[in-house]
Amino acid sequence: MNRRAFVSGLGAVLAAPFAAAQQTAKLPRVGYATLNTRTVTVEAFEQGLRQLGYVLGQNIVVDYRFAEGHLERVPVLVNELLATGIDVLFAANPHILRAAIQATTTVSIVGIDLETDPVRAGWVKTLARPGGNVTGFFLDMPELSSKQVQFLIEAIPRLQRLAVMWDAEVASSQLSAVERVAHSVKIKTQSLPFRRTEEFRGAFEMAQRAQVQALVVLSSPVVFVHLRDLADFALQFRLPAISIFPQFAEAGGLIGYGPNVVDLFRRAARYVDQILKGAKASDLPIQRPVLLDFALNLKTAKALGLTIPQSILLRADHVIE
Repeated sequence: MNRRAFVSGLGAVLAAPFAAAQQTAKLPRVGYATLNTRTVTVEAFEQGLRQLGYVLGQNIVVDYRFAEGHLERVPVLVNELLATGIDVLFAANPHILRAAIQATTTVSIVGIDLETDPVRAGWVKTLARPGGNVTGFFLDMPELSSKQVQFLIEAIPRLQRLAVMWDAEVASSQLSAVERVAHSVKIKTQSLPFRRTEEFRGAFEMAQRAQVQALVVLSSPVVFVHLRDLADFALQFRLPAISIFPQFAEAGGLIGYGPNVVDLFRRAARYVDQILKGAKASDLPIQRPVLLDFALNLKTAKALGLTIPQSILLRADHVIE
């Protein structure tokens, strides 16, 4: 080998790490922030990216921040992600979304929020044309509330008193929607607010004192992580309960009726992809959940002494026996 060829080859070897570093630096960067730990929803988002041709670390970088249930850490984590130079911020719940909206008006935000009306909150101008740097997937709670109450009316003859358990940090609009529906059919409601999981038992004790006949558990990130605890309390206090998370029935609650959350996270990856390819969040319409699952736990119904009518059984997507 002559000296010129050797030097040329050596230069190529030395330049390789630098070129690789440059290539990595140019990869699209997504910030993913969530209140909780890594769950099936993170896996669903990554699956959505893979279906679109992305390979983590090769043609996309996803930076994760997990608040581990500590709300006070959320603004710090969001700002950490923004400081890394991300192209898109994926906000996995209303806490993250609120902090992100306060932190930036320039970085595109894709959010999943089952608790907030984005127009009423002032986060977007309209559902069809958000108009700012925020888009994503939001739940139409009034329509869902009507069906939840109807299911309980069919399952529980002469239902007159209904408890509504809700996360006081995020679920006020949901509470209003359920109360309007219940009062329209002459059902009294008992509000059971909470802010921490330690308040769960106290809420159920209040429901027992109020002699309610059934319970609606409203959506929140905290509820999603603690479905089994809530289902256990509902059975312990002998309360037929419904949640918007279908997994609630799998955890031992009576009924779960609502969006397929895992599907939402897969679909969110497509919005992230569109923004990385040049689309503007302001032009991407707010979407509603497409798939609604109805899960029913007959084992729990039996334990509560309930006979579930055929009108409900025939509509269930999943029956747990």
